[in-house]
Amino acid sequence: MTTTDKIMAYRRENGRVGVRNHVVILPVDDISNAACEAVANNIKGTMALPHSYGRLQFGEDLELHFRTMIGTGANPNVAACIVIGIEPGWTQRIADGIAETGKPVAAYSIEQHGDINTIATASRKAKDFVHWATELQREECDMSELWVSTKCGESDTTTGLGSCPTVGNMYDKLLPKGIYGCFGETSEITGGEHLCQARGANKEAGDKFMEIWQAYMDDVIEPNKTSDLSESQPTMGNIEGGLTTIEEKALGNLEKIGRTSTYIDAVGPAVAPEKGPGLYFMDTSSAAAECVTLMGAAGFVVHTFPTGQGNIVGNPIVPVIKISANPRTVRTMSEHIDCDVTGILTREMTIDQAGDELIEMIRRTANGRSTAAEALGHKEFVMTKLYRSA
Repeated sequence: MTTTDKIMAYRRENGRVGVRNHVVILPVDDISNAACEAVANNIKGTMALPHSYGRLQFGEDLELHFRTMIGTGANPNVAACIVIGIEPGWTQRIADGIAETGKPVAAYSIEQHGDINTIATASRKAKDFVHWATELQREECDMSELWVSTKCGESDTTTGLGSCPTVGNMYDKLLPKGIYGCFGETSEITGGEHLCQARGANKEAGDKFMEIWQAYMDDVIEPNKTSDLSESQPTMGNIEGGLTTIEEKALGNLEKIGRTSTYIDAVGPAVAPEKGPGLYFMDTSSAAAECVTLMGAAGFVVHTFPTGQGNIVGNPIVPVIKISANPRTVRTMSEHIDCDVTGILTREMTIDQAGDELIEMIRRTANGRSTAAEALGHKEFVMTKLYRSA
């Protein structure tokens, strides 16, 4: 692939490239979900993103909530956004943050208006946004302008041997061309943290990763675990697939960053990268829906997802490309797999060839091909919460 390779995508007002054209109805808080879903039911071509939080949060937990909300609405795959919340203050803060991208956004609060009036007013605006968005045209863009994130799920022995190295090969080829990349899953790197630290592009990046990893261990894992993380890290699916320790899982996980790639920064959850094109580490849970939601909120528009045992997660705004090297999974769950790289294990395909196939699937997805998760209706949108609300 060269930087002259093109995709047909949506050029947004701030210059970013999106591969989908959603009109989103975004609830600020859990008690506004019903109003958002009612608007989405009224106006075809819109999509509500219900979630469970947004009330009585404070401190860094609240800041993460705002980052996730604003980042989701600001994602280049979103053409326009309606924000609905119970109170006007937080609702307007989120709408203002999204509006900085230049895209159309409108805010409505339910207090002193009620559901019926709010739904009616928001529905009229949503209809206008749909008319506007559906006339937008894809245009020729450089593939190098894509932001491509990654996370693996339901890993097994085939993941570290096949599908994760496929993603790594893709990054080794596309990062030098100018894309933004992102990996995470902080706890899942346990046992390989020293290897991950060494993959920093410089000492600052490596040390920053290690501080994030150590804080996760000290502040989250150690105070809250029982005896160990059995059945969580590794999961029962991981164990059934042949991964007996978190160290084995970590080594497979790190295959996703390739052989030559290095990360240029380590960032917090839902924090947009600021140091230019390159690979970034993001502090995330290893839970699939949480991780993909955070990366989408940071601005990533395509997600690559290696799976061994068959994780079926999707996302409402970011197409999730499933890659598997497990012959049983490809046979029994074929409807979930976009990129079959079982040939790596049967020696009918090299990792280099598999990487090329994934790059082609990314191109096709960017051009509008629905991923398996999209076709099957997977729209998992899960917020990350740091601690109990007040």
